[in-house]
Amino acid sequence: METAANPLAPFLAAQECVILDGGLATALEANGHNLADSLWSARLLRDDPGAIRQVHLDYLRAGADIITTASYQASLPGFLAQGLTEDQAADLLRLSTRLAVEAREILLKEHPDRLRPLVAASVGPYGAYLADGSEYRGGYGVSPSDLRAFHSPRWDILTAGGVDLLACETLPALDEALVLTDLLAATPQARAWLSFSCRDGAHLCDGTPLKQALDTLPVLPNLLAVGINCTAPEHVGSLLNIMGDSGKFPALVYPNLGAGYDPDAKQWTTGPSTEAWLKSAPAWVAAGAVGVGGCCQVGPGTIATLRQTLLN
Repeated sequence: METAANPLAPFLAAQECVILDGGLATALEANGHNLADSLWSARLLRDDPGAIRQVHLDYLRAGADIITTASYQASLPGFLAQGLTEDQAADLLRLSTRLAVEAREILLKEHPDRLRPLVAASVGPYGAYLADGSEYRGGYGVSPSDLRAFHSPRWDILTAGGVDLLACETLPALDEALVLTDLLAATPQARAWLSFSCRDGAHLCDGTPLKQALDTLPVLPNLLAVGINCTAPEHVGSLLNIMGDSGKFPALVYPNLGAGYDPDAKQWTTGPSTEAWLKSAPAWVAAGAVGVGGCCQVGPGTIATLRQTLLN
């Protein structure tokens, strides 16, 4: 089967960079939802799916070119642990893609001349399922075969869900990224990006040098970009320099606001301002980022200003 065309290409032909969305959970919490649960934002797939659709629409109206589904912390084992059956768990994963597609349909009825936004199915790391903050540490203590067994069923469901691409994100370790590239290589009709979480300006969260990770990752026709997300914004510039020196993959970045995270309390501490985050964004594009957006604590209002800052 031939690899499908690059869905990012129309955007990059029309503008300097692609605008990603921000934190789904951030927007849901701002709308009054309590996400202190092992499923995090994925809980609302079961309890209030309309709230998720609304946040997707909010990001689209703010100017995001890509919205990311509520499947980051959604997994079959995670749903089964909540008492759902396998069929119910699979249906919720399918719902995560449908909600984003529905939001896009609403947006295009409002703005029929707009370039058709993309839907990216979020593939969160094994650490997100553990719900203990280990996506910021790595070192899960499981084998690559265990990771493949965890990711493969969700991968199959999401790739069949009518999305434009998959966002394999907040990956703290190279071994998990390699499991996902193996799945991508076996699914040539799918397109994806990989995005690492990094602990400083040179290393993944588990300590692997970013340069080593880039050197090791395979070049695949359907691997569209490699990025950095849920990483403090002050590290993004040096990480982009490493990616630029490699020259192996297009780069995208969607850092958090820069605050610390308490995995036990499931709360963010105070950190740098939104204004400082936005002021850094033009330098990220100048350093080679083809896509820019936000992660935790970056909401629709910030994405709207980001688009104005970068593209107007």
